[in-house]
This record gives sequence, structure tokens and C-alpha cells, in this order.
Amino acid sequence: MTEPQEKIQEPRLWRDNGWTAQVIKNDDDDGWAVAMFKEGESEPALVGPWTMGRDKKNPKPLDVNAFNTLVKTASEFVRRSEQQLHAELHQRITVTVGTGRVTVSLDIVPDEENPYATLSAVDDFGDSMADVRVASNFKLNRASAIAWVEGGCQKPREH
Repeated sequence: MTEPQEKIQEPRLWRDNGWTAQVIKNDDDDGWAVAMFKEGESEPALVGPWTMGRDKKNPKPLDVNAFNTLVKTASEFVRRSEQQLHAELHQRITVTVGTGRVTVSLDIVPDEENPYATLSAVDDFGDSMADVRVASNFKLNRASAIAWVEGGCQKPREH
């Protein structure tokens, strides 16, 4: 385990509670930007414009209120990104087939060398009907779920 980074409170660099805010020159124009880094990450979680100071040349210094607002914004952005990724990797749809309802799930494993997915079906009583490995680019939608269940939950042919 790594030790928490030391607290820093400087006009252009502020670090506390697992986050670092760094005011940087905006390469796209004459202004300034702020980059928010989550502890342990090499890439910023969020980069946004930063306010100019009174002299209209230098950036406004960071302070506790600005830092706390930046942490809140960056944390929300990271949380939404994680939720979106989870939704992309774990899809679920419930369909009616025959006289019952079946929940079909697609769980993608984004392995860099060998990505794949697991397609599974569970009936209304929570009993597993099938669990098959499919290509990671399998498209789960209402039509593909119904066709798969009606076809006996066999491993779909890869195209």
C-alpha cells in the first residue's frame, strides 16, 4: 500500500484528500486551465478552464473553496464515467417468451488480448437457463434476446 500524498496548498498546486488540482497554461489560448488528478492516476480525471486573476495575465490562485468545488466536480465526472462503463459492460434485458419472462444478460470482459462476453438467461423463478461464451461485440437487444431464447439458448453463430 502506498502512503497518502502530503498535503499541498500553493496558488497553482493544491493537494488534499486524494486529489491534486494543478493550474496549467492553456496551450489553445492565452488563458489558464486546471487539471484534476485522482491520487495514483497519471492522467487527469478532468481538465477545465481556470479563471484569470485581477491582473488579467496570471491565473487566480487556488483556495480551499475552489479546490473543494473542483474535487466535487471531478468526483462526479469519475463516478458518471464508471457508471457508463459498467452499463456498457453489463447489459440486461427482460423479454417475454412463450408464457414466461426471461432475463438475458450480456457481461463483457474487456481483456486486451482476448476480449469476450458471457450471454446468460434466467427465468422468472431465478433459475439459470443458459450461460454461453460469445464474442465481445455481440449485440444484445430485444430482438436478439428473443431469438436466442426461442432458439434454445444455443451458442450464437459468430459472423
